[in-house]
Amino acid sequence: MTGNPSNSEMLYRELGSTGEQVSAIGLGGWHLSLKHVDEQLATRIVHTAIDRGITFMDNCWDYNGGASEIRMGKALRNGYRDKVFLMTKIDGRSKQAAAKQLDESLDRLQVDHVDLVQYHEILRFEDPHRIFDPEGAHAAILEAQQAGKVRYIGFTGHKDPYIHLHMLEVADQFGFKFDTVQMPLNVMDAHYRSFAKLVVPELVKRNIGILGMKSMANGILLRSNTATPIECLHYALNLPTSVVITGMDSLEFLDQAFEAVRTFAPMGDTQVQALLGKTAQAGARGEYEPFKTSSIFDGTAQHPDWLGEEPERLQQLMSAAG
Repeated sequence: MTGNPSNSEMLYRELGSTGEQVSAIGLGGWHLSLKHVDEQLATRIVHTAIDRGITFMDNCWDYNGGASEIRMGKALRNGYRDKVFLMTKIDGRSKQAAAKQLDESLDRLQVDHVDLVQYHEILRFEDPHRIFDPEGAHAAILEAQQAGKVRYIGFTGHKDPYIHLHMLEVADQFGFKFDTVQMPLNVMDAHYRSFAKLVVPELVKRNIGILGMKSMANGILLRSNTATPIECLHYALNLPTSVVITGMDSLEFLDQAFEAVRTFAPMGDTQVQALLGKTAQAGARGEYEPFKTSSIFDGTAQHPDWLGEEPERLQQLMSAAG
């Protein structure tokens, strides 16, 4: 990846303790293959974003059946790959499933390595134990890192901040420090099972790169009529985020993200509290954050086979107990 583009419209921030500089806005990969986005438009969005200074590219093994990675891979041809920090995510909890999914992602993205891979949808308290099991995903990703397929390792989740904290604790037990952690950070989050209040301070203390997502919850949050899109992006940018990942399924939404960067200035406590005051009632029960309060956003709940087999030694323990 090259350095920051000259004459860029973008802000750049440190990615935790990695030494990497990344764009403060990241391009969300899921939106690149929605029904109303054809391949030509997806390519144009990616190219325009990069040309204007966005370097952080988000994606996932399971987004739209792999179509999002395929489209991003095509868009990153002809020199664009070298201009970005490329991230994808995998769902596999077993070593075998994780290795298979990572290789499929590399094929779709048409690259020999990604800059960051993240364990996707850490939603259950058992997920960290499955990943760090000797037969778990972490063993596969460490091998991939040694082989040059992966540079940095992180995890994501959208359900409960205490599960994020548990993932960090289990990693500590295995002597591992994550490079990044991704979570919902928005104007409603402060009022209900708050990642900003519980997880962000811990990541700052550990100097782990903070990746914000769901700043507008795919537009759901805006239906509360309590905050504008620019206010939502300003709030997330004002947190100690390395990157705020946002979906862009049109050039207008891309422009909106750049407008948020152009008009952003660090907010004082009075400004933040005024914004949170407007969203307090709407955010109190998690109504506008259904990824916390329902399973609708949980791809791995709908497709448990993506996670892979439980560790064999646990299956043997169960057999012995029976």
